[in-house]
Amino acid sequence: MLSRRDFLKRGVAGLGAVMLQPWVKWNALQTDWPNAERLGRNCAGGWIEMKSRPTDNSTTIKKVYEDTVMVWLREVIGSPRSISRKWVETPEGFVYAPFIQPVMNIPNTPVSTLPETSLGRGMWAEVSVPYVDIYPEHSPCSEWLREAQWPRLYYSQILWIDEIKTGSQGQTLYRVNERYGNCGDTYWGAAEAFRPLTEDDIAPIHPEAEDKRIVINLNYQTMSCYEGKDEVYFCRISSGSRFDYLGNAVEEYSTPVGDHLPWRKTLSIHMAGGSTGAGWDTAGIGWTTLFDPDGAAIHSTFWHNDFGVPRSHGCVNATPEDAKWVFRWALPHVSYDPGDIFLKGPGGTIISVLAA
Repeated sequence: MLSRRDFLKRGVAGLGAVMLQPWVKWNALQTDWPNAERLGRNCAGGWIEMKSRPTDNSTTIKKVYEDTVMVWLREVIGSPRSISRKWVETPEGFVYAPFIQPVMNIPNTPVSTLPETSLGRGMWAEVSVPYVDIYPEHSPCSEWLREAQWPRLYYSQILWIDEIKTGSQGQTLYRVNERYGNCGDTYWGAAEAFRPLTEDDIAPIHPEAEDKRIVINLNYQTMSCYEGKDEVYFCRISSGSRFDYLGNAVEEYSTPVGDHLPWRKTLSIHMAGGSTGAGWDTAGIGWTTLFDPDGAAIHSTFWHNDFGVPRSHGCVNATPEDAKWVFRWALPHVSYDPGDIFLKGPGGTIISVLAA
């Protein structure tokens, strides 16, 4: 499955402070981010170095701390670190691109009412700002919430909003839930951070096309969508890594090779698994297409920008834009309500995973 987001581990003690001081921090949306169309967030899980040039041996300008948001001028090619040679140029210097999540800051006008659906009153929404602080409604059961000093949701995550209220400082707050895979956690966040999804967001792409097929090449870390012999979409991905964080070969981390049929598609799901100390617990994973009985899926990824390099626990990591396109294009189509579908037989787009 997906790689563990260690950057969310910030200490149990901090959450205790949160619970004792509700609404002090969590009812306000961050306002001091740079004013630029393209931004980048340090998603590395700790501080990284900003360099004078896109090379490791150049002068260090400063440390860039976790979740720092900076202006993204352009992506450039520099010296490799591990495999990737991509760096991001900022007005102050260069940072290694795999550590920087591309984000935007697009606050929204809060809605005043929620629609009635088969899931109850609520709506699907995605985070449209670099991050939003959240406040758990009760003692959390999810590991990521228990371990987070300052719980946050990040740009492109998709959640279910099921309640609206006004905070102590007069700001509109949404109660955030997860319809699928959640152990029962709910939390509150600034409504401006969430863009309601619409029917247009999930409308099928090329529904009339026949003979659709997805080809994932593990050697080249690519994903292609075909209609007959015509390639209609191409992107870089991060597949399962055959090695753990110590460099040991672990076959269970590999993306399963062969032809697969999707057995579930969902707008958003909570994924958790693995062993204690080496597992993962991640909320709001959007545009998810599960194709293997053990849980391997194509899905949106917000915790790294290292596409083209194997680094997951078996899933196919894609950018939010790429995962969304493939989700809308591949069969079967998923409706807004309920935003989730199980397949009990043939009928979905074949997913071919190739390796040497």
